Order: sequence, then C-alpha cells, then structure tokens
Amino acid sequence: MAKIIINGGHKVSGQVTIGGAKNSTVALIPAAILADTPVHFDNVPQILDVKNLQYILAAMNVHSNFHDGDLEIDPTTIKEAPLPATAIKSLRASYYFMGALLGRFGRATVTFPGGDNLGSRPIDQHIKGFEALGAKVTEKDDVINIDATENGLVGARIALDTVSVGATINIILAAVRAQGQTIIENVAKEPEIIDIATFLNNMGANIRGAGTDTIRITGVDSLKAQNTHTVIPDRIEAGTYMSMAAAYGDGVTVQNVIPEHLESYTSKLIEMGVDMTIGEDSIYIGPSRALKPVQIKTMPYPGFATDLQQPITPLLFLADGESTIIETIYPKRIRHIAELRRMGADVASLNPGEIKVNHSERLVGTTVEAAEIRAGAALVIAAIMADGQTVIDNASHILRGYDRLAEKLRGLGVDLTIEGVDLINLMP
Repeated sequence: MAKIIINGGHKVSGQVTIGGAKNSTVALIPAAILADTPVHFDNVPQILDVKNLQYILAAMNVHSNFHDGDLEIDPTTIKEAPLPATAIKSLRASYYFMGALLGRFGRATVTFPGGDNLGSRPIDQHIKGFEALGAKVTEKDDVINIDATENGLVGARIALDTVSVGATINIILAAVRAQGQTIIENVAKEPEIIDIATFLNNMGANIRGAGTDTIRITGVDSLKAQNTHTVIPDRIEAGTYMSMAAAYGDGVTVQNVIPEHLESYTSKLIEMGVDMTIGEDSIYIGPSRALKPVQIKTMPYPGFATDLQQPITPLLFLADGESTIIETIYPKRIRHIAELRRMGADVASLNPGEIKVNHSERLVGTTVEAAEIRAGAALVIAAIMADGQTVIDNASHILRGYDRLAEKLRGLGVDLTIEGVDLINLMP
C-alpha cells in the first residue's frame, strides 16, 4: 500500500511545469493501436496509468518504450489476445480499448473497466454507439463482447442521450475506420477530445467538428503516423497546483498551461480575490490575503470541471464565509469530505451532490485515505497547509494521475516522502 507522508507548514514557492494531460494520454494510447505504423508521443505524463496501459499493450504483442516523457508504440505486430483483467480493472479509461479494438479488428472482448469509485458511471452510451455502427454487444460475467465482423462497421447518425467524454471518444475510435460517414450529436467538447481528433487526423483520419456539439467522421482504410504528437498540457494538474499556490503559497508560477482551457476555473479564483497574473502559457499565483466565498457548480466543459471541485476545496477554507459546491456530474464525489473533517476542516455534504465549505482556521495533520485521484489531491493540499505530519494512505490513486508528483512538490518546497511505490508498479 503506497503512502505519502507530508510534514506541513512549509509555504510553496517557485515554479512548476505541468505535464501532458492524463485524460488525453489514457485515450491516445489505446487510439495508437489503430495505426498501421509505429506511433510517437511526447509530453506524456509519468503516471501509473501509463504503465498500466503499457502492460495492456504488451498483452497484445504491441511493443512500447517510455522514457522521460517520450512514448513510442509499435502496433504493427498486434495480435488479438485476452487483456489482463488486473490492469483493465485498475483504470476506468481502459474502456477505450473497446472502441480501438473494434475499429482495428471489428470486434473486442474486454473485462468491465475499473478505476475510481465515483458512483454510477454506466457505459450505456458507448454501447448505444457501437450498436448503431452495426456491432452486437453482449455481457456475461463482467466481460463485454462487441462484434461487428459479420457485416463490418458502417457509419450512422448517433445522438447521445447525455454528454459523455468517454462515449464520445470511444465512438470516434470505432467509427474512424468504419465504412461511410458517422455523425455524433450531443457530444462532449473537452480539449482532450480535440487532442484525440488532432492525433487521428494527422494520421489520415477525417474527423470534423471536435470541440462543437456535433462531430462528423468519414471512415478511412488506413492510418499512418507521420510526425510526433505532443500531448496537450493537463488542465486538471494545472488547476491543482494553482489551488495549492493560492492556499499556501508565497508566489508560484505554473508553466506549460493553455489558459483558455482553465477559464471557468480561473474565473472562480478571480472572484475569490486570488492574486493571479495570466500569461500566454503560464499563470502566476501570488500570496493570498482576504478571500471571498464563492458558489461553484460543476458542469461539462467549458463549465467548471468535476475533477477540480476537490482540489479547490482546501482553498475555500481560507474564504471569509460559507462556500457551496454543487456536484452535478458525480453527486457521490464527496469521499474527501470525511478525511478533511478528520484534519479539522469545517466542511460537510448535507445533500447528495451539495458540499458546504466554511472558513477553517487551522488544519492538523493525521492519517487519512485517498479514495480516488482528485480526492487524494485535495488531501495533499490540505496536508501542506496543516500543522504537523499527515500520512495519506492508498496513495496509488494520486500517483495514477499526477506527473512526477514527488519531484514537483519538493521543487516547490514541500517536505514529503513516498513509500511503497514499487508495490503498485504493475510493469515487470
């Protein structure tokens, strides 16, 4: 069991460089198996999810090499094979292999994916899209079988019932090599979807409309990588360090960001009164003084991201008054609340999806548990703010999603150690 140990009371300062977007990377890696040539990515985050995805690739005889942010994947010798259930269940994004394998072979058999426990996250919209393209989908004993080999995948008009990032990407992966045109309506608009479309288009795909309500895909016979694809910066990692800097900083510059991807978040920081200077590809956060409470409601992009409601919570402890967070995406995403209360925070969830955050004068270090990635990030920030030592158990969740966490935090002046990392590394 990995754990992070933080001795609080040390103000953060200096510079931190944001890595590639986790939510792009975990879709780009499965997307790479659609190529008929080796694929090269750079600005890839050094996180456990990448290692787990490499493990899944290896099971299909897809060779990969990852070093210092550069990831090479060679799918030219790919073979259909059972995917390792342990790795599949370790991260939700493994479900992108459904769409990628369906696009590559016309069929896919995948164990139901795992990942963070955020309450109900059904894949009915994914299945709706696969069936519209001509696939037959069956499920037995937690294994999903998707088969379109009888007639092949054929383009169709698909209207998603709800906006879903995962379903949007998965249908793109399946449709990109289908016959004819596919039109997907009511799609998600996240920057990560644009990143996936850019990667595929640069290999010869014909995808139009990424970032809008409707995406049109004309299937192609072959995809060939010509250039290195640079993963976009991680807006969630950036927001996490910005919250940390505003909550307990003495001047921090967050580098390698796309400010436009953070507008809904930065607007809330500005509303609170955070000292902030936004540059072309960096954001400076100055020391906080008098901060105001705010009302936050998570929404699909370009609204306030659900992945940032937990990292911003410790910052709200400094506000003079009560702040409210309404979680509309995952109402059960409140597992950080009990742990923060253990540290002395005045925070509570009174109704499903509603969090009340009051001014908390002093946090005290103790032993807490990271229930998922962003809950863990909130605990890291709270531990930095707290008096004494905080031990964060189950820290593998945090390491799944934050690039070179220990190196970056120490570079900002945080006193921390990480134990047990070798026990959670699934790679041989």
